[in-house]
Amino acid sequence: MSLPASVYEAFRITANRNIHKPFLCVPPGPGRSYAPDGLELTYGMVSTVVDTLKAKYAAAGYGLGHRVGLLLEMRPDFFFHYLALNALGCGIVPINPDYRHDEMLYQMEHSEADLVVTVPHRLEDLRKVAADRSSKPLPVLDALEMPEQIPPPQKPALSGSPGHDTECSLLYTSGTTGRPKGCILSNFYYLNAGAWYRDLGGVVAIRHGEDRFYNPLPLFHMNHQAVTATCAILTANCLILTERFSPNRWWQEIVATKATIIHYLGIVPPLLLNQPVTPEEKQHCVRFGLGAGVEPELHKPFEDRFGFPLAEVWGMTETGRIFCDCHEPRQIDTRAFGRPLPDFEAIVADEQGNEVPRGQEGELLVRSSAANPRYGFFSGYLKNEQATEEAWTGGWFHTGDIVRMAKDGMIYFVDRKKNIIRRSGENIAAAEIEACLQAHDAVAQVAVLAVPDEIREQEVMACIVPMPGQQPMPELAEALFDWCFSRLAYFKAPGWILFVETLPTTGTQKVQKTQIFTPGEDPRKRPGIYDFRMRKKR
Repeated sequence: MSLPASVYEAFRITANRNIHKPFLCVPPGPGRSYAPDGLELTYGMVSTVVDTLKAKYAAAGYGLGHRVGLLLEMRPDFFFHYLALNALGCGIVPINPDYRHDEMLYQMEHSEADLVVTVPHRLEDLRKVAADRSSKPLPVLDALEMPEQIPPPQKPALSGSPGHDTECSLLYTSGTTGRPKGCILSNFYYLNAGAWYRDLGGVVAIRHGEDRFYNPLPLFHMNHQAVTATCAILTANCLILTERFSPNRWWQEIVATKATIIHYLGIVPPLLLNQPVTPEEKQHCVRFGLGAGVEPELHKPFEDRFGFPLAEVWGMTETGRIFCDCHEPRQIDTRAFGRPLPDFEAIVADEQGNEVPRGQEGELLVRSSAANPRYGFFSGYLKNEQATEEAWTGGWFHTGDIVRMAKDGMIYFVDRKKNIIRRSGENIAAAEIEACLQAHDAVAQVAVLAVPDEIREQEVMACIVPMPGQQPMPELAEALFDWCFSRLAYFKAPGWILFVETLPTTGTQKVQKTQIFTPGEDPRKRPGIYDFRMRKKR
């Protein structure tokens, strides 16, 4: 099936054919500053607003080659501006609402955005960013009080019309090491990502005009904005915009919005399973969940309790497409996430990029095909051709994920390459220990990392947020060590356990391990840390 020239063109086609079908839904939120009683907008309603904004941007001279920053949280306004700008060939730069001054300044400097549009309560913050930006002026507009005449860009638009190769957005990676990299994503990337989700099949069967997606991931993330939203547009379905994941509100919002498809991250299943039983958890009409990181020990209990399958996926901002374990029999007692597919090939490789035998662990390398490796992937890292080419060494995209592939092609996640702990010659996956600890009733959240060890090179350290009501006492530390020691090889059990009140996370709820301790700090010297190294014996 051929794809339209742009995301806006896909939206226009769907809106013209489905004018009265719902497109955007906001759940009721009594404490919310806008739409406290909830909101539902049809394709026709959104189309009217988009085309009005499109005319304003066009009158101001915006078009191909321009970029506009958007700090619009999880509001319908994001789609009003995104689609209007996409229609003209402008790229958008979504801004994480949790960003502070320096983070926003870097993003606006690096992207060279021509304009930024924001929610009212962040106006002053972005005006300070604009004042400190040295490259060129940065007009800041209130999305709720758009002027009749938008300030024009400093340079004229390029000639031509938007197409598949036109930049749709500039999404910034998490930046766990160094500054975030700006991933240039084209219209084709978006359209292909949405169509890929649409066509996965198996338990992930999208119904045209009948489904409602509940995705708590933020709109500056490819999962929501590129994969889910574009799939909704291509299938005339509804997108539910919740503010952020909340285990307390989850089932109320699912029922109130009539969600049929949910998205999750690894943090979601354990927190929902730890909630008291409520009538709403059996009153929903969810058909399946799509996500990544559910622990194998929790997968079946979740499906048994809540009554729908969770399909595990793997994907990155750079890839667009996703692998998915969505065809029965699914391997829910493992960390399986699917098999290679036509137009999304994969191998498991060693440090030199050579394919390893099936069953061995190595880095996941992916491409579209040998003839056209980068087809449908990101267009490159902005102003960083060296990093782009390094990522594509040998004609494969190097993901940084350690996996293993079975003889039948099923791929199993092990851990991020940077999360492998090297202890006395043994490679230990932090994710395996995190999965073990997360399955304990006393653990709300956990991060496992490597700390220096004078004898063994590195040692395993677990930073644990206890469940409410659990006291961070020596007895609990002992119990958690014994829990791991009885379930894992002796060398994998945590040599150090530290209880913490919270763990720093990104906007997508991924733990930022590099921010748990201050630079130069020795984690082993934290007050209250428990040392179990002498207990780690065969």
